[in-house]
Amino acid sequence: MDLAQWIFLAKAAVMGVVEGLTEFLPISSTGHLILTGSLLGFTDDKSKVFDIAIQTGAIFAVMIVYWQRLRDTVTGLGQGSAQARRFTLNVAIAFAPAVVLGLAFGKAIKAHLFTPTVVATTFILGAFVILWAERRVSEARIESVDQMTPWDALKVGLVQCFAMIPGTSRSGATIIGGMLLGLSRKAATDFSFYLAMPTLIGAGVYSLYKERALLAMSDLPLFAVGLLLSFVSAWICVRWLLRYISSHTFTPFAWYRIAFGVLVLVTAHFGWVTWAD
Repeated sequence: MDLAQWIFLAKAAVMGVVEGLTEFLPISSTGHLILTGSLLGFTDDKSKVFDIAIQTGAIFAVMIVYWQRLRDTVTGLGQGSAQARRFTLNVAIAFAPAVVLGLAFGKAIKAHLFTPTVVATTFILGAFVILWAERRVSEARIESVDQMTPWDALKVGLVQCFAMIPGTSRSGATIIGGMLLGLSRKAATDFSFYLAMPTLIGAGVYSLYKERALLAMSDLPLFAVGLLLSFVSAWICVRWLLRYISSHTFTPFAWYRIAFGVLVLVTAHFGWVTWAD
């Protein structure tokens, strides 16, 4: 490989790490990928497919962390377990709104909202939602995902749709939204991870299929590097987050969002950084 190809792989590695570290934190992986891609000059149509596809690597990490629950659910479905059926139904119900609204508005959202300015603005607005939610959250009525009803699942699924606006954060919308809807911090986080599996795998497969004309076998190393680094960094991040939420709030992430959003807006306003859409 020549130097240009090595540089391209290095960019893919950076994007993979950014995806894995931000996908499951309430700070918006899509927003960070847009901003990182802008800085790296990684902004063409193929890079947009890449950004969505490498989410699959992060999801595989979650599947490993939650492997025992997934295995028990599959086994329970085969044995006619009511708990396994209810859990599977709840995930399917929560997944449905993103499918419907994503197919209806996804193209328009990508065309008009995938810009650094929008990302920075939603970073800041989302931060204030987190700060407000942390002050407002009272005693949870649902301590475990197994206590959720289909109505609870639908409401979380509807909240997840706000994350179609880049910079909002899918995990932030589902976790904070779940807490506001009565889920405990642990239950909201767990359900956010379970819901991420069909959501992100579905988005990745759909994007690869839809944009298959842009791809070639020569792109395989690029995607392999991104997927691998996304997997490793997400595995580390998920295990850390599950320990973190046992004794901490999400308030520090809100302040990070505000600082990062202000930084982007200020550097763009004064022309210190040229942020590409």
